[in-house]
Amino acid sequence: MPFFLSLLLLTPQAYDPETEAVLNRPKRARAAPVAPSTPPSAQPAAADGRIPVPEKFAKPFQACLDQALESPDQGIAFAQKWRLEGGGFYARHCMGFAYARAERWAPAIVAFEQAADEAERGGEMAQSARLWAQAGNAALAAGDPAKARSGFDAALARGLPDGIEKGETHLDRARALVALGDAKAARESLDVALTQAPQDPLAWLLSATLARRSGELKLAQAHIARAVQLSPDDASVALEEGNIAVLTDHADIARSAWQRAVKLAPQSSAGKAAADNLTRLPAATPPPR
Repeated sequence: MPFFLSLLLLTPQAYDPETEAVLNRPKRARAAPVAPSTPPSAQPAAADGRIPVPEKFAKPFQACLDQALESPDQGIAFAQKWRLEGGGFYARHCMGFAYARAERWAPAIVAFEQAADEAERGGEMAQSARLWAQAGNAALAAGDPAKARSGFDAALARGLPDGIEKGETHLDRARALVALGDAKAARESLDVALTQAPQDPLAWLLSATLARRSGELKLAQAHIARAVQLSPDDASVALEEGNIAVLTDHADIARSAWQRAVKLAPQSSAGKAAADNLTRLPAATPPPR
């Protein structure tokens, strides 16, 4: 393997899949799904960790979300009117969702933070925690990882239950910490994420990338293998598999992984980085005749 390729892959300036994840993943943030409700004091958590919406708010909340999905501007208008009519933090929640749909991240952050504060004043700590997490994701999308970290810290401080929701929040916190250059704290949050949300391939991908950048190549190999198992058709996973393979003297595996990344998503950042890396590999040795 050419020395300069190895050096490139060990430097922070090289493409890393978390860069694309930080930019794109927050755009998929969802508002809580509406579920049949019991009185708030008796509400159980849903199977995915999300909390049902009380019956009083369920129908207008769903209508607001539907409006936001059809047109963010319509959703914002609906939420503003509903808030004045007593929609409480659910109206602010939907407003944040609508702003996020429009990729208007600054007002989305404000709406989620205001919703979180209002939920907490009403004693809805779990809802407040979830809304702080959404504020954190909006801040990540806005390119403000310091504010994002504060949002995720606020969410975790309010006591998310064990399971996927806590794992996802730690994963998002780790993404913010990676962007801030705090590898030690990012590793701590990623380790929690891997325990709480072990089926999320992004957690294994970011863990593998962080391990590679830290020179922990055995850990990187183990964690990228898990990411490949969970998400074999993800170009970012294939790119990182190749990155780690080339640093562990497996040029054949690197070539195959990078070729897969190019085939899966040739126009994506991951696909283009893989194509560039392929040009730096020496030609494959033909099999003996």
